[in-house]
Amino acid sequence: MTFWTPDRRDVREARPLGEDGPSPRPAGGGREAARFSRWDGSQSIPDLDADALVDALADDVMADGDVGEALRRLLERGLRSDDPTRPDLAGLRDLIERLQARRADLLERYRLGDVLGVIRRELDDIVADERAGVERRLADASAGGGSEADGELREMLRSAAAKRLDRLDALSPDLGERIRGLQEYDFLEQSARKRYDALVERLRSQVLDQYVTGLSEAIQGITPEDLAANREMVRDLNALLQERLAGHDPDASAFLARHGRFFPGARNLDDIIEQLAQRMAAMQSLLRSMTPDQRAELQSMMDALLRDDRLRWDLAQLAATMDQLMPGGLGDRVRFGGEESLGLDGALEQIGRLHALDALEDALGDAEASGDLAGLDRARVSELLGEDGAHDLDALDRVARQLEAAGYLTRKGDRLELTPRGSRRIGQKVLDDLFARLRRDAFGGHRTARTGRGGEREETTKPYEFGEPFHLDLRRTLANALTRDENAPVARARRGSGARALRLDPADFEVYRTEQLTSTSTVLLVDMSRSMLLRGCFLAAKKVAVALNTLIRTQFPRDHLSVIGFAYYAREIRAEALPELTWHGYEYGTNLQHGLLLARRILARQHAANREVVVITDGEPTAHFENGQVEFSYPPTRRTIEETLREVQRCTKEGITINTFMLERSRALTEFVALMTRLNRGRAFYATPERLGEYVLVDFVARRTRRVS
Repeated sequence: MTFWTPDRRDVREARPLGEDGPSPRPAGGGREAARFSRWDGSQSIPDLDADALVDALADDVMADGDVGEALRRLLERGLRSDDPTRPDLAGLRDLIERLQARRADLLERYRLGDVLGVIRRELDDIVADERAGVERRLADASAGGGSEADGELREMLRSAAAKRLDRLDALSPDLGERIRGLQEYDFLEQSARKRYDALVERLRSQVLDQYVTGLSEAIQGITPEDLAANREMVRDLNALLQERLAGHDPDASAFLARHGRFFPGARNLDDIIEQLAQRMAAMQSLLRSMTPDQRAELQSMMDALLRDDRLRWDLAQLAATMDQLMPGGLGDRVRFGGEESLGLDGALEQIGRLHALDALEDALGDAEASGDLAGLDRARVSELLGEDGAHDLDALDRVARQLEAAGYLTRKGDRLELTPRGSRRIGQKVLDDLFARLRRDAFGGHRTARTGRGGEREETTKPYEFGEPFHLDLRRTLANALTRDENAPVARARRGSGARALRLDPADFEVYRTEQLTSTSTVLLVDMSRSMLLRGCFLAAKKVAVALNTLIRTQFPRDHLSVIGFAYYAREIRAEALPELTWHGYEYGTNLQHGLLLARRILARQHAANREVVVITDGEPTAHFENGQVEFSYPPTRRTIEETLREVQRCTKEGITINTFMLERSRALTEFVALMTRLNRGRAFYATPERLGEYVLVDFVARRTRRVS
């Protein structure tokens, strides 16, 4: 079933008919009918469960041994669900691609034409309204009639009207000069005056609030004292920024105590700079995106709106300082290429939206963990990506908490680590992947052994012997009794008298044969020398260790497994730490002698009937212990080979079988393994890293199964 986002109106959700009331069950016991209803946003879609999430982490944890890094990659790429009733987990990469698509849509839709054309036309309409009012009054004054006093009044009106018409005719075509000229003009038409004041107030808000929040409101109805206070705020801000530009870290607490209303929520200078950059970037981008003539006209209009030369100079210095402080400058040129023309309002809005898209893209790209997503403004995300984008972001933000709640991860300080349950789950995933490949490749004759006393039952039978599992074949048992009864003299006599009794004898019992599973103690010796990493063999060997450990824990719980890593020297590795095992250091040497010594000591403490060592290596021994010191040489010395083979002989005397898996077909390794196999009578295999797990697991299961006849 596919679930779409809430803004798709043609979406349906399957619900049982009886959800809103009783509904009859279909006759004949068929599946319950379902109906479809419109998506209304109230339906809940379950997130991916924790099992699916930890399975998705398995490969990366195995590759790097770092849960935090694996989680970061999962957040980046997301996860496609195999369950049709659950949605996919959109990754950060998907969200970033959506942001980039929306950015491209904006650039392809709009264009920067005559940005100030709307303002110019509105200003022309205001002038035309005022001119019409003046001309109407001039016509009334020229009508004549009335007393001598009325004549003088009409003459004054004609003179005032003529002067105003002259002023209107003398207005400059430059937008800034036109606004400045009307600021000094005494309007006769009140409707024109109100429209002009509203226009100037709106433009001043657009211009000044691009610098500092609320600055346009602060200078409305301004008095000389208010103007001085605002100039002081801008000068103090410039001083702080200049100090930061010089490489210092000034304390902004005193500034915020006096002027904090202009920077809501700011706690330090960095917060102030961030708010300034967000507000000023749109205007600076607009200026850089316009033609030189458009830029000059806009700058002229901004100068006219500010009115105060000192404040205008301070704001210009503020913009220049911010441009130097910001990496790459303050605001980039925007290349619109669409057909829909933008005015000043629309241009600032769409450029601001582009900057918001870029800022969100940077925030998503910088996210290293799900906790980094918690601070993102969800309302802003919904505005830029829609409700579906905000939902996807919330789902990503919940991933780590979901895995912690399920018991797969635990937090130690700022670091996430696998719990034992998480290690077991990843081990099972690795094991399942290896056995799934066996089925696809039809490799060998792998049998899935079942746990339980006596092992798996065979289809063939045999006479029962005391002490064996009593898997009785009743049909064969009765047949044995009847056959014996037919041949017995007493039985023939009873048949003559009509008696039909049947007597069972111990020799009649027939039981099914079984596969008897034996217990095994195994030590896995994993070569961790530098060459294993460089040849890409270490990850394959690590997967074998994890899968073998999981196989034994889940299907052969009476078995024992120890893992030893060997390079310059050997050391035992806890099974629980295997998924997060990493190759550290720059170790030379392949000290197989020390590895076999530790393996022999571990197996001496075990009482299983079968004791074995599995060696995974890509090279012949190049180091050994002598007099408490490691002796290393490449090519290996005769002494290293002899000491290693001597340890092989000790293992052989103690009944320990050594099976070797070679990941390299070099002549030196092949000759050494041949000697070791001849001494121990174990087995040797050559396997590529890609198929190593299949060989080891199949061989392990096959050797545990013995038929009891």
